[in-house]
Amino acid sequence: MATTPRRPVNAMDAAEALFKPAKKQPAPAVERPAIPNAKEMVSIKIDSDVLAFFQEDGSGWQERINDCLRAAMKAGR
Repeated sequence: MATTPRRPVNAMDAAEALFKPAKKQPAPAVERPAIPNAKEMVSIKIDSDVLAFFQEDGSGWQERINDCLRAAMKAGR
């Protein structure tokens, strides 16, 4: 009757047994309510001619892009 040893015979198996990943439960998703008029920093790629168009009128170009995106949201409904 063959039995497996309590300790790994192979040094590699012994090392692997020490470093087996722990099973972790994912953290529960936290729902956060939308804050009106809150701004979030994001990074998006915009064609250079589109960016130049919005930057032509100087400062406030990010707000102008935001206004166009909001209008597109409303038009899509």
